[in-house]
Amino acid sequence: MALHLLESSQVGQYITRYPIPGDNEVAQRGGYPKYTPPNPQQGSGGRVRINKTQYFEGVPEDVWEFQVGGYQVLHKWLKDRRGRLLTFDDLIHYQKIVVALQETMRLMAEIDGVIPEWPIR
Repeated sequence: MALHLLESSQVGQYITRYPIPGDNEVAQRGGYPKYTPPNPQQGSGGRVRINKTQYFEGVPEDVWEFQVGGYQVLHKWLKDRRGRLLTFDDLIHYQKIVVALQETMRLMAEIDGVIPEWPIR
């Protein structure tokens, strides 16, 4: 529960960076937000671009694609903020969501490995 409320100490162990200064506006045009896969020089994880110059770096592709209730979580969070300037707290919050989703996926896989079939008999 603490993980999903972003209260777990784990979510503060960011796996992403937001390296480029600017106005932090999520662009309304140009197809933003958009994901670009990593290239060998980038290391692991791709970039989630919020505008022409700014992006979150190090976002794993499977985390970017993760869905809850039919919604792609990371995309929807930014899409709902198109035309807005992201605050420092927003930038931190987004990076915490990335960690929470990655850990959720890890826990889901662990649970699936323990439960041989569904429904449990």
